Amino acid sequence: MVYQPRTYRNTITNVDLTRFRVVVRETDLFISAETNLSAQADILAQKYYDQVDDYIKSQPEFGTSLEPLEVKACAPPIIKDMAFAGKRAGVGPMAAVAGAISEYVGWELLNNSNEVIIENGGDIFVKSSKERNIMIYAGQSKLSNRIGLRLKPDQTPCGIATSSGTVGHSLSYGQADAVMVKSESTPMADAFATSICNQVKTEDDIPKALAQAQDNSGYIQGVIIIIKDKLGTWGDIELLKVFS
Repeated sequence: MVYQPRTYRNTITNVDLTRFRVVVRETDLFISAETNLSAQADILAQKYYDQVDDYIKSQPEFGTSLEPLEVKACAPPIIKDMAFAGKRAGVGPMAAVAGAISEYVGWELLNNSNEVIIENGGDIFVKSSKERNIMIYAGQSKLSNRIGLRLKPDQTPCGIATSSGTVGHSLSYGQADAVMVKSESTPMADAFATSICNQVKTEDDIPKALAQAQDNSGYIQGVIIIIKDKLGTWGDIELLKVFS
C-alpha cells in the first residue's frame, strides 16, 4: 500500500484536547482526548487490527469481497459489525473496517477520557461534550474545506465517514469529490459512505444518491454529497459554510 500524506489533518483545530497519532501497520489513527492516551490506544488498535487480520487469514474472502458476506457465529464483534454494515449498505465488509476500528478503539478509550475523537482515513468516531465542526476535504472541488458538518454534544457518540472517488487510494466506482455520512454507528457510516459514493458519477446522480440515503434512514442519519461545484444534502445535517 502506498502511503498518502493526510494533509487534511492540518485543518484540525480542537485545541481544547490533547492530540496524538497511533499507527499500527495500515491503521493510522489521529486521536483527540482529554489526556495523551497513546499507549492505551496503541494496544487497542493492535488488538482490533489483529482480530480483523486473523479472521481474514481464516476466511480470505472477507478481505476481498466487494459484496456482502455472512460471517461465522463465533466471529469477534468487530467482524460481525463490519459484516452487518456491509450487508445493509450492499458492499463488502472491508468497506467498514476503518470506521469499525475507530469506533472500537474509541469506546474503550472512553474509560479514560470523557471526550474522544478518532479519525482514521476520513472515518471518525466522536464523543464530545461541546459543539464540534467537521470540515469536508473534497480534493479539487471549490467547496473543499468550505463546507462542513456542525455536530452538537447530544448528537454524540456517533460516526462520521467520508468517501471519495477522486481523492485517496480507496476503491470507488464513483466520481464524487466527497460523500460524508452521519450515523450512530461508525462502521455503518463508513459502509454507506462507500456505497453512496459508488452511485455518484456525475452531478445528475445526486438526487438518486440522496434517495438511497433516505431509504436507509433506519441506519444512517444524514449525508452530504459534493461533486465539482454541486452540493446535495439529506437528513439530520446542520451545514457549516465557510466562504472567504
